[in-house]
Amino acid sequence: MLPQQFISCRFILASKSPRRQSLLRALGISFELQTMEVDETFPDHLKADAIPLFLCRKKAGAFQGQLDEKTIVIAADTIVWINGHVLNKPADAEEARVMLIELSGNRHEVFTGVCLKSATKEVAFSVRTDVYFNNLKDKEIDWYISTYKPFDKAGAYGAQEFLPAGTDPCSPEEKIFLQQIGRPELGIKTLETGTATGFAGVKRIEGSYFNVMGLPIREMYGMLTRFCR
Repeated sequence: MLPQQFISCRFILASKSPRRQSLLRALGISFELQTMEVDETFPDHLKADAIPLFLCRKKAGAFQGQLDEKTIVIAADTIVWINGHVLNKPADAEEARVMLIELSGNRHEVFTGVCLKSATKEVAFSVRTDVYFNNLKDKEIDWYISTYKPFDKAGAYGAQEFLPAGTDPCSPEEKIFLQQIGRPELGIKTLETGTATGFAGVKRIEGSYFNVMGLPIREMYGMLTRFCR
């Protein structure tokens, strides 16, 4: 059952991401989908989690003047950080290939920034996850790009498509949270069937799996509970 304060609020999800939409629905939270055209450039001096925090605040700020105390916009942004630079969404197949070659055999960090904003208050936070990639062969990279066309994904991949078959991707904290909200199967249900081929790009994830998907639902749920008081 949802907290009582959620029922009295109106939520707007400011995201075109189908993964964020499905995750928020899975929590049982009713929301309206509304996005604004926002310039997603950011100052060159920003590093790591400062980038998605800057961008999610910008996305939420676009709703200024349209909110009241009980209308809350949820905005998020996800980046991949590796070797001291950011990987956003690839523009095309060649850029996706370059990104996956760099990720191959390496560890990278995924940062998601989330901003909650109403007419009277605003809070933003970020979550970090460490992701370790297997060594990828050229033919595996080409197959993945042609099959999944990951052009709407930071770093040109989705963990839900890239994990070994049979994996339970959630962290221990996420498993406890999913039990508490009555959705213990949610992590498994998000996985795609592509791993049935035996190909897996991700070796392991340390931290929040849902963060890599683009919305750290455990942390967001807790923050939203306090925000709606």
